[in-house]
Amino acid sequence: MKRSVLSSPSLEKIEPNFGHSFTLRKIEELNPNAQPLWHFHPELEIVYIKHGSGKRHIGNHISYYNGGDLIFLGPNLPHFGFTDRLSGNNAEIVVQMREDFLGKEFFGLPETQIIGQLFDKARAGLSFYGTTREEAGSMLESLFYMNQFEKLTEFIRILHILASSKEYTTLNAGGISLVVSGSDTDRIDHIYKYVREHFTEQISLEEIASEVSMTVPSFCRYFKKVTGKTFTEFVNEFKIVHACKLLNEERLTISEVCFASGFNNFSHFNRLFKEKTGYSPNKYRKSLEKVVYEEFYLG
Repeated sequence: MKRSVLSSPSLEKIEPNFGHSFTLRKIEELNPNAQPLWHFHPELEIVYIKHGSGKRHIGNHISYYNGGDLIFLGPNLPHFGFTDRLSGNNAEIVVQMREDFLGKEFFGLPETQIIGQLFDKARAGLSFYGTTREEAGSMLESLFYMNQFEKLTEFIRILHILASSKEYTTLNAGGISLVVSGSDTDRIDHIYKYVREHFTEQISLEEIASEVSMTVPSFCRYFKKVTGKTFTEFVNEFKIVHACKLLNEERLTISEVCFASGFNNFSHFNRLFKEKTGYSPNKYRKSLEKVVYEEFYLG
């Protein structure tokens, strides 16, 4: 049966809060029936998730976080709406702003160049951790109780803290960052959404190449050029990230997690999981249990 063709990423139109040069929102409720939206916008975006776990799918990067996250995205970097990222969390804070929200020359000044450099790094997607996430996250929470001028000056301080920190991971490692570019975006969007819907099945190269009207050799060359990965590597990575989620959120046996994530060979699953995460599935689950214990019982 032929599956339906999926839409291209949508442009999200963002208007600054009235009387402000940037947008600040707190999202406290999530529609359980909403589907994650593959979208982009010319604004940079900071997302702070105090607690919880979920998947990140940003550009060509897929990963799983636990115990909250602080993500910084550059402009026009396609990403999903992270519907499941509120698991175990009751709120998230989102800040969006243009690169020139304080004027075209502001971040070129000697005192602010470091923030301009942060914006350049964010084009590949950044995830902050440790004391940086805690400090910047607390400051982001405090913005809602400030007047307009205090909000702006405090936000610049937050940007400076992030720019000065070494506690971050570049999400599109290797300098490969999928950004929006016409027909290529339509095609890769179709591929990504198809994989998200069918990764627990066995997707053959013939099947996925047919979905985007390409021959298998042409598809393989195209996908490697755009993402820096083979299609098999990409699908396996998606399966491993889903396995991480199941190991944290579901009380399934390791074997059940293996098959629920789309693998049909247990030894292959174990080997690939350790290769991608550095842990065996069992040790990974124990490490998550330790994080939850320390977070909720030791503060």
